[in-house]
Amino acid sequence: MLQLLHIENIAVIERADIELDKGLTVLSGETGAGKSIVIDSIGALLGKRVSRDLVRSGAQKGFVSAVFTDLPRALRELLDELALSGDEPDTLYVQRQISADGKSTCRVNMKPASAAVLRQLAPYLIDIHGQNDGQKLLDEAHHIEYLDGYAGCAEILERYRPKYQALVTLRREITALETGEQERLQRIDMLTFHKEEIEQAALKPDEDEALAQRKAYFDHAGKIAGALEQARMALSGDDEIAGACELLDQAANAIESLREVSDAFDGMAEQAEEVRLLAADLRDSVASQGDNLDFSPAEREMVEQRLDEIYRLKQKYGGTIPEILAYLEKITAELDTLENADDRREELREQYRDMLAEAKGIAAELTEQRRKAAKQLESEIVRELSELDMDKVKMRVAVRTGTKLSAHGCDTVTFEISVNPGEPEKPLSKVASGGELSRIMLALKNVLTAGEDVGMLIFDEIDTGVSGHAAQQIGRKLSAIARKKQTLCVTHLPQIAAMGDHHLRISKSVRDGRSYTDVSPMDRAHRVDEIARLLSGEEISDAARKNAEDLLDAAGQGA
Repeated sequence: MLQLLHIENIAVIERADIELDKGLTVLSGETGAGKSIVIDSIGALLGKRVSRDLVRSGAQKGFVSAVFTDLPRALRELLDELALSGDEPDTLYVQRQISADGKSTCRVNMKPASAAVLRQLAPYLIDIHGQNDGQKLLDEAHHIEYLDGYAGCAEILERYRPKYQALVTLRREITALETGEQERLQRIDMLTFHKEEIEQAALKPDEDEALAQRKAYFDHAGKIAGALEQARMALSGDDEIAGACELLDQAANAIESLREVSDAFDGMAEQAEEVRLLAADLRDSVASQGDNLDFSPAEREMVEQRLDEIYRLKQKYGGTIPEILAYLEKITAELDTLENADDRREELREQYRDMLAEAKGIAAELTEQRRKAAKQLESEIVRELSELDMDKVKMRVAVRTGTKLSAHGCDTVTFEISVNPGEPEKPLSKVASGGELSRIMLALKNVLTAGEDVGMLIFDEIDTGVSGHAAQQIGRKLSAIARKKQTLCVTHLPQIAAMGDHHLRISKSVRDGRSYTDVSPMDRAHRVDEIARLLSGEEISDAARKNAEDLLDAAGQGA
């Protein structure tokens, strides 16, 4: 159960600490006071998507936290599995912070977690029936989900859906292979041409870089030859001018002669010899390079032609040689598939037949389980509705089985109802009024959650379109539900408000030019005033107070 809810800087709520207890808690207040903000805050703790607009204007961040107790065994096991168990095994702490830039952070038992983890925990914590869920009930596409939840089809669906997805993939591949023969042959011709052109080029990785360097060599032939000749002249000299090597020889010999005079010249002589030898090596290298210069016009033409060929292939098949080779690998595989299309098609058809038989077998299991559960669900909903002032109602959960598979098997499910004696059952969307829809939704919710581990139910204005005696019956039903599961109900109806074991009032005020929303628990006297307001509006009469007293007494909510 939810024991404590803390809200800070969320919309118009600057700060609120809400203590909750077992039983039925009702939440009331004027329209726009902030009741939906409390529900949205709880939704944030359950991992629902949040917007930065949720953060109070002027605040850097909003914050919501909650304390849950009396955790079901399945939840404790899940927390252990996720390594999120706390020091108190039967208590869960959940926090979510929303920044003004839209980012959010989550913690579970003070440990970092993600919103996805919160969504994993949510089915064990709180089930929220929102104001739009009634419209969801009118959409027949959701009826099969309601029935599957009641029938416990999750395990069968886990086996069925991978088979169905595999069938969809196989059918898509078969269809692709069954495209027109002419298109297939044209594709083969085109890819064959591409393959042969690339293979004939015999490309090598980084070949273009090596060729580009060789081309640069040819492009600078004059500069290379001139520089080498200049270096040769400087090092070797000619008949008239001594080169650097000859001068260094003279210097080395002169210094060497000094070694006879003193050992002090030994180091200098060794230096001179080293420089002389280095210069001689450089002279030989320059001479060798000069003798071996090769500026063959034929080779230059070959390099340029090869670069042009590579450039052309890059324009057609990829920006680099590795990309061209990757394209070659890709089209080779595609060609193999296209050229062996008949064999591949028959192989896939055989796989499809086998997979289809398996999927239909599992779909038949789904149908059987749904049909068994449908009758029971009908009777339970009818029983619940009879307690909600709809004792003449007839309900049918129609399971229709076709031959075509879908994501749900072979079945379609429709909730059909008759609210007037003698009238045949018709789809909900064609029969149910707003008030009837609210009661049907409440009945369905009560039946579906009866066996679930969820610790708390929240009904956000389940009373839409309801008044009078029907409202009283809804109040009694909520009270009965609350004896089994902690229940929170947002309501505008005095009959329902009076049934609460606890009553919270949401009020909005303006202080220093800013709006503030407060959440306050109420004692008997304040409950009388609040219920009287719900009965008569802002001008509370003595008669309204008396009526409120009577409603509380009738509900067993004494002083």
